[in-house]
Amino acid sequence: METKFSEAWGKMQEKLLGWVDTLVLNLPNILIALVVFTIAVIFSKYTSRAILKLLDRSKLQDSMKNLISRLVSVVVILLGLFLVLGILNLSRALNTILAGAGVAGLAVGLALQGALANTYSGIVLSYVKYIKFGDWIHTNDYEGEVVNIDLRSVTLRQPDNNMVYIPNKMVVENPIKNYSTTAQSRVILTCGVGYSSDLEHVRQVVRDTLVKTFDEVEKDGDIIFLYTEFGSSSINFETRFWIDSTSALEVARARTEAMIAIKKAFDSEGINIPFPIRTLDFSGPLRVEHHNDSGPAEKE
Repeated sequence: METKFSEAWGKMQEKLLGWVDTLVLNLPNILIALVVFTIAVIFSKYTSRAILKLLDRSKLQDSMKNLISRLVSVVVILLGLFLVLGILNLSRALNTILAGAGVAGLAVGLALQGALANTYSGIVLSYVKYIKFGDWIHTNDYEGEVVNIDLRSVTLRQPDNNMVYIPNKMVVENPIKNYSTTAQSRVILTCGVGYSSDLEHVRQVVRDTLVKTFDEVEKDGDIIFLYTEFGSSSINFETRFWIDSTSALEVARARTEAMIAIKKAFDSEGINIPFPIRTLDFSGPLRVEHHNDSGPAEKE
């Protein structure tokens, strides 16, 4: 038993000494490999910054510029890693790693089809011109300002200042309404006036009020005024005008200002905005009963 233990201990010592000898012999290569890899990492950072500066002169979106600079940085680090493996005489290990990476890449690609679709869609969105940073868009039942486009999602800042993250694939595959493609937006306001109102006078008051309230509205002809229906308690109308803004939030603010101004004008002109009225129709005469504390109820 002791003999076997001694033999095993001797073999282990020989193995350890062999590893130490190999480490000592390869120590210069290891130091050189560390220096090369450090240089590759530092060089990748400077290369990324240089690529960003060059791309700033192009018309690419910021998200695409960042993507290209990151890809260049990764390529530089991978080249440095290949040099390190060559310096350490690990070419066989490199071939094994590449073969394994191919098989693993196939498996990962099948498992992450959704993520890869979002990545591809992110690259597509970085190139297209109909959506860019700062645009106010409506897509997938969400509306807001585009604040970021990365490889996973499009980030929108909604009117309530909350952020919503929409997967790139959904943005690419669904319709997009971009309010920022034109220089102006239309404001639509609906209201109603009483049946006793002078309709021509109401129309003129609304037009004059909007001209005074908004600088973009220079004359009556810039305003569309339409009576839409005889409502249950009012004659309803719709007015439309343009403002110099592409933001839905500014459109909402302009609608608010128009409502305030029109209400003040109606009050000063004696024009009534009626409350909803409901008429109750009874099939027969009403019976009213008076209750006295001292006696039975009296009927009328």
